[in-house]
Parts: sequence; C-alpha cells; structure tokens
Amino acid sequence: MTDVDIARPKIIGARIKRTEDPRLLTGLGSYTDDRQVARLLHIAFRRSEHAHARIVSVDCTAARAAPGVIAVLTADDLKTIKPLLATSRMKGYYATPILPLARDKVRHVGEAIVGIVAESRYLAEDAAELVDIDFEPLELPADAMAARRDGAPLLHEEAGTNVLVAREFKRGDVDAAFAGAAVKVGGRFRMRRHTALAIEPRACVAEYEPGRDALTLHSATQVPGIIRDALADALDLPGHRLRVVAPDVGGGFGGKGSLYPEEIFVCAAARHLARSVKWTSDRMEDLAATSQAFDEIVDAELALDRDGKMLALRADVVGDVGAYSIYPWTAALEPVQVVSFLPGPYRVEHYRGRVEAVATCKPPTGPYRGVGRPVSTFVMERLVDTAAARLRLDPKEIRLRNLVQPDEFPHKIGSGIVWDKSGFVEGLNAACETIGYAALRQKQAEARARGKWFGIGIACYAELTGIGSRISVAPGMPINTGTETATIRIDSTGAITAAFGIASHGQGLETTLAQVVAEHLGARFEDVRIVQGDSAAVPGGTGTYASRSMVLAGGAARLASETLREKVVNVASHLLEAAPVDLVTADGRITVSGTDRSVSFRDVARAVYSEMARLPQEAREELAATRSYDPVFGTTTSATHIAALEIDPETYQIQMERFVVAEDCGRVVNPLIVDGQVHGGVAQGIGAALYEEIVYDAQGQLHTASLVDYLVPSACEIPPMDVAHIEALSPSTLGGYRGMGEGGTIGAPAAVANAVADALISLGIEINELPVTPERLFRLIEAARATKKE
Repeated sequence: MTDVDIARPKIIGARIKRTEDPRLLTGLGSYTDDRQVARLLHIAFRRSEHAHARIVSVDCTAARAAPGVIAVLTADDLKTIKPLLATSRMKGYYATPILPLARDKVRHVGEAIVGIVAESRYLAEDAAELVDIDFEPLELPADAMAARRDGAPLLHEEAGTNVLVAREFKRGDVDAAFAGAAVKVGGRFRMRRHTALAIEPRACVAEYEPGRDALTLHSATQVPGIIRDALADALDLPGHRLRVVAPDVGGGFGGKGSLYPEEIFVCAAARHLARSVKWTSDRMEDLAATSQAFDEIVDAELALDRDGKMLALRADVVGDVGAYSIYPWTAALEPVQVVSFLPGPYRVEHYRGRVEAVATCKPPTGPYRGVGRPVSTFVMERLVDTAAARLRLDPKEIRLRNLVQPDEFPHKIGSGIVWDKSGFVEGLNAACETIGYAALRQKQAEARARGKWFGIGIACYAELTGIGSRISVAPGMPINTGTETATIRIDSTGAITAAFGIASHGQGLETTLAQVVAEHLGARFEDVRIVQGDSAAVPGGTGTYASRSMVLAGGAARLASETLREKVVNVASHLLEAAPVDLVTADGRITVSGTDRSVSFRDVARAVYSEMARLPQEAREELAATRSYDPVFGTTTSATHIAALEIDPETYQIQMERFVVAEDCGRVVNPLIVDGQVHGGVAQGIGAALYEEIVYDAQGQLHTASLVDYLVPSACEIPPMDVAHIEALSPSTLGGYRGMGEGGTIGAPAAVANAVADALISLGIEINELPVTPERLFRLIEAARATKKE
C-alpha cells in the first residue's frame, strides 16, 4: 500500500500543541532530582582550586569522621574502573583518559578529586571542606596560542604536546588564486568561551539492586544509550544489568550530550556501597565543570574578483579545547567543524583550512547547539560583508552572486562536504521579502540622516543534519551515530506505544513522533504514546544531538508504522471479509473503501490477543514492528537570518528591533514546534553575540562562576521575530525531513555582528570578536572616536 491508498486526515504538518506541556507547566514533570529512593545517599565533590597542579597527598581523615558521612572515595579507591577513551583514527590524535576522579594531578579548576557520600547533601558538603589536599602547582598552559608552541608546559605529558588534533582541508591552488585576486579581505576573528546553561543543571541518581548487582542510572542527559554503553565498559557490566534513563530533562543544548566523570563516579559509588546514591550539580559546579564551547581564534582571508565573485578562501584555526578530549566526540568536535563548514553555502573554488585543537587548563569543550557552525558562519559572513563594503555592493547582492544556485546541486565544498539540495537562494529572497528589505534600507537611510546608528545584518549558512552512518564526527569513533530504531506495539486494549533510542530535552519529540506514527499507521494522535530517553527501550540507541532526531527517528517511525499497518490491515481483512487492498486506515479505524463497514484498532487487538477463534492461525501475529533507519549521508539544512538593531550614540546600548529567519528544514511536521525551536535558537544566538562569555584569567581561575557575572538575555532583550519556511523536501531522507534544532544559534550571532558593524560603519569599526559585550563595544567606539579626533 502507498500513501495514496490511505485516506486519512493529515496529521503531519498540523499545529498540534505539545502533549508534554500540561505536565511540565503544572509542576508534574519528573526530573532526575525528583527521584525518591529508599535509603538514598548524597554526594558532594571536593574539587580543585588549582588550574594545573600535581596532587602530592590527600588526607580524608577528618572528612571520614564527620557526622553522617558514609564513605569518602579517592582515585585510589576506584582503580578497578576502566579509563574510557574517545577513540579516533585521526592521524596524530591523542585520546585523553576519562576517569571518575582526578588521579595524580588536576588539569582545571573545578575538576573533582574526592567524592564524599553522606546521608544528606549538606553533610556531604560540610565534610568536603575537611578534605586536606597538598598540591604542587605546575606551570599553566592557560592560553591556547602559547600552549601550542614547542616548550610550553604540557597538560598531558604522555601526549608529548598540547596539540591533541591537527588537520588540514584543501582544494585547488589557493595561493595562486590569492595572488591574482583583485580584492582581498581578512582578519583575525575570535569567538569567546561559552556554556550551555540549561535551566536544569546536571544530575544523576544511581539506583542499585544488590540481588542482581544491577544499576539503573537516572541522568539529566541527552545521550542515555551512549552513557549506558560507556558505563558497561568502565564498570565491566553486561547491558542487561545496566540501564540509563533520561526522564524529563530541563534543556541540554549539547552540554548534556557527553559522558561526564560524575556519572561514572555515581555508578561506581553505588556498587561500592551497595546503596543508591545521588548527585545534583549546583550552578557554580555547572559553570565550572560542565563542558564549554567556542573559544576559537580564526585567521581568515577571502579573495574575490572585481565583480564580487569569490575565488579563494583560506583560514588557520586554533581551538582551545580545554583539558580533555571529551567522550565520545573527541577534541576534534568543534575546531574541525569550524574549518569543515567555513565555505558555507557559497561557491568557492579554492580553499585551504588548517586547524589545531589545543589542550589548556580549562574544562573541556564539547557539543554546543550548532557545534562549530556558529563560529564558521560568523567568520564567513563577516568576510562577505567586509568584501561587500570594499566593492560598494549591497550585502544581499554579493550573496546572490555567490550562493550555490538551485541548478548546481549536489555541490561539494572545498572541505569535501556535499550539499545535497536546499533552498540557499530561496532562503535569502524569502528573508528579504519577509522583513521588507528595500523599505528597511530606506528606513536606515532616514535614521542615519537623523544621526541614528541603525544597522542591518544578513547571515546565510548551511549545515549537515540527520547524519547517517557514512559520516561520523570523528573517524573511528566508538559509537555509531547514523542509525535509529523504532519499535511500535499495539497492546490488547488497542493502545499504541512507540519506543525510540532518542532522548527529548525540550524539542517536543513526544508530540512530533506521535504525529508521524499516527499518520503512517492511520491511528488517532491521542492513542499514541512515545517512549524515549531509556536505554532499555530499543536494542541500540544513542540519544538526541546534531539535529538528528526527526530525520532518523522519524524515518524509523515511518518504516515501523507502515510495517505494523500491514499487520493491522491483514487482521482487519479477515474480520471484515474484505481484501486488504480495499481497506483504508484513518483515525484509528480500518474501513472497507466506499462502505460504512469498519473495525477499530481495539477490535483488531482484541481479535489477535483475546478472541483468537475469530482468526486463522496464520493471522494471529503479534501487533508489533521494529525497524531501523539509516539516511546514510544525511541532508542539508540552510537558512538566512536578518537582524535589525539600533545603537544609542550616547549610551552605546544595543536595542534589537527585528529579527527574521527563513529556513529550509524540509517537511515541517509541526509548525508550532518548529517556530518555537527557531525562536529559542535565535535567543541563544543573540546571547552568544552580545552577552554570554566564560572568562578565565591567566592563572586559569574562573571569573564567571555565577549568573551575576555570566550574562544571558532575558525576554526583554529578544526582538519581535518572524519565521518563514521554505519547506523544500529533502531528496535524501525518508519523509523529506531535515534537522532544524540548531539553526537559530548558527545564523543569529553572525547576523547580529553584521548589524552592529553596519550600524557603526561611519566610525570604521569592524566587529571581529564576539560577544560584543557592553564593555567591549564601549572600548571599540571610544577608540574609534579618539582616532577620528587625531
């Protein structure tokens, strides 16, 4: 049967309110910290106040004697735990061991050294203050540019270098193209360190079953399947004695997308004590020990001819990846993606991108919404706007001259990435039409005539989403990120349960996946329950990250739904005494086409499970189907962002006026949820552009350890937003879906940076560093005004 044979109302594409929201908005959600377990113990960590130091001795005597303390564990107590390595086949790559507690030395402020297990968190924290540690401070590789040089103090002596990864991508003759170019623009670009800052900090509860020596870990994680498999290796436990559950998760944004030492420790402590134990991060721990992002320095140049056609691009990237190669993504994750995606949606014949991932005494960098693309888009879009100004071209026009055209797909960029087909040009035109670009430029001219600093910024980008098995984050990684499995069952009451390996943390996947299942099965939306965030739900799953869930889980849902629908129709054909080809499924009923004769899914289930005499033996097949989906290469998602803002010439305050996004995310399953994802991503992108920065000093000490110092935008700082959908179906994925969860954070920083630079064009200010904090903007403007006076 094909889609045309099935007469049913369209559920995919409907603006259905999220089914998760009633419980989450009324305080009925179930988060990790809400777990109530009998005889539960609590953990606090004694963390390092040194950025780089040898651990000479650890005296836990006083802590062990403190009231309510059950155990005080150090690295020596956990020697049976196998170190985990984020492996890769990349040449010259060094995988740093991941351990539950620091052993021999510490490599960043906030690294856990001792774990205290007590009857309450308060008692555990009191005892942590009694742990006496003697440190031998070591030289600090705190600055990535200095740490990459020969003779720099080493964070990992066995690696022989602080450069954990070095790669180069090249195509064509870049130097010759630059030598013959009429126009060259370039500079040093910097995107400062950043953190995910989910509303729910990291937390985990390890529940221990002594009779089976089994563990169930409830963790605020995006990747329960990855965590389960890693812990099975570290603890030498078979999978059927180890389960990882991600219940309701209060945001992740990539910061909960990796394995953490605390998760290993909690499980090890539970087995060691044969008791259930719990750890919940406080905000200071979250800012000091959760993986961070960005922190890239990019020296980039773009060569063009006199008509504004791009000829060549070259870049050298130094990424500060912190102290460890994060599991399982490796230290290559962000810096390599910066150079991989730098050419963006443009035709650039000659390209060379070189990158080094440098270890420093800071927390490791890891996944963050957009992973590398916010940096690459910022750099490329600043180069494009600088070239437009040099050539006296409108920013829209120079982009139209260089974007990959609709008839030029598939298109391979200089790093080797292939764009399958997406609405690059259509997105730019749609964004300009939505914001009224010509009228906005006229408004800008009038504002400038009145002495106003009014700026307009455009940013175009492309990304790979729904990546399949042929593309991995790093070659030889220990996991397969390219497949997803769906298991769908109809029970004896006719209720439908669909289980997946993904793990929602705010995306609305319980709603959108139910829409896919309901439409392709012919069921009622309200009859479908989605099970996710549980490593036991399907035989193999990883989680939710990299804009993959709807592409991969949606594809698996469609395949399993169609397989199960065939079983349902087969049973119904016996009950209705009609040929399967004459039956249609819709709204939870199977009907003989052209008649009023029908049976419900509940009738079918009763016949299969309870009233077997109504069916021949060969028709009594369990109403269940399991299917996996692999998009092989994945697909391309693209968008154009346009920001309009005004800067007060007296106070230098930036006021965001409008923001428009035109995005091609393929078939839109639920426009309400897609718009919400875009709005949230843009809000984070504005934060990255104007406010958010993790600050460390030369001694590796954290200066932004609370929300007093780490600024995030509130609703007041987010402008009115319009979203236009291109909805060009992907030719590479089942259902035509494209991922879209990260796009808002990719385009927004570049659009805002271009808008700020455009507003300050009369002062000749270039915005090559983000975030443009109030202090940074003040210094730029004051320096420019001082120069003008001279």
